[in-house]
Amino acid sequence: MISQLGRYEVISELGQGAMGVVYKARDPLIDREVAIKTINLSLALEEREEYEARFYQEAKAAGRLGHPNIVTIYDVGRTGDIAYIAMEYLHGRELRDVLNEKKILPVSQVLDIVIQVAQGLSYAHEHEIVHRDVKPSNVMIIRDGHVKITDFGIARMASAAVRTQTGMVLGSPKYMSPEQVLGKLTDQRSDIFSLGVMLYEMLTGQVPFIGENVNAIMYQTLNAIPAPPSNANPAVPEMLNYIVAKALAKDLDARYQNASELVNDLRACREALPRDAESANPVKRPAAMTRSAGEEDAKPVIALGLSSSFDSNEATMRLAAMTASKEDVEELSKTLRLERPSMTAINKAAPKSVAARNRATSQSNGGGYLLLVIVALIVMGLLSALIF
Repeated sequence: MISQLGRYEVISELGQGAMGVVYKARDPLIDREVAIKTINLSLALEEREEYEARFYQEAKAAGRLGHPNIVTIYDVGRTGDIAYIAMEYLHGRELRDVLNEKKILPVSQVLDIVIQVAQGLSYAHEHEIVHRDVKPSNVMIIRDGHVKITDFGIARMASAAVRTQTGMVLGSPKYMSPEQVLGKLTDQRSDIFSLGVMLYEMLTGQVPFIGENVNAIMYQTLNAIPAPPSNANPAVPEMLNYIVAKALAKDLDARYQNASELVNDLRACREALPRDAESANPVKRPAAMTRSAGEEDAKPVIALGLSSSFDSNEATMRLAAMTASKEDVEELSKTLRLERPSMTAINKAAPKSVAARNRATSQSNGGGYLLLVIVALIVMGLLSALIF
């Protein structure tokens, strides 16, 4: 492993990038950790010119971009046959590694990540820069959940001299747009298609276009219509199915025309996701019991649920037996396939307060009958006295 690149002190190797080795290094001038991406220029002259042109193109393109969701470029240089770009060192993980571990992420987390990627792409597109290699390994998830796009190594500026020639494919086959597969010139809508592929994978655990080899994948990309993500993941809302379908439209005019449109729809979808039970079904509190901003010690209001004594078919039948006509009770009995309950069963199942009221009613009714009997006897005695 090399120990020095320009003024940068190489600490360790981070891995292989799209065009060379990526190192972790230190900038001694300001004592800052950086990531350095390199490209070996010891190639045949024709290849060297092409790769070097693409490499400096990345530096020029990415160096113009200053956005929270795009990795920051600090410096560019060359040491012997090695050209390099120094950029911010990110403390996080590639989205590819996260997906390899968890396969399918929660829908809300997927939306948060893709919205941030789309925001970064929207900014780049506004500056006439197309990434052309949007995929999980080029997305970094920082520890606080922040997202950054990396590797604008095959980005194409509108005025760039290096262009894709017919039959020359740049990008990763699984995430390429139909126009990339055909070797056509691309614009921002190609990035949107690639992001749609990534979104589909994050929701379902697999990319939408699958094949045994590159040619099979390309054929699928050009001809196959993937099933809605909700078929594989029931947690995906219908609105997100439509968003994915529009992002993956093969017809450029049917696809999202810019990333900001995609961001707006993704945000609307996120807002429409159901919250937890409390926020999805908030308890409306009386005005007198609503805690004001300064009442930190106010006691929480307890939501009163329905007693299980009333929450069943049997409870409905008991209520009907106490309140409805005989014909209605019989009809309900047939519908629910339950026998008409007796008063004993009703009192036994009812809450204590209801049962107590029923007993009190029975007692009061019994006392009323006794009073009527006494009055009748007195009247009969008076009549007998008058007659005789």
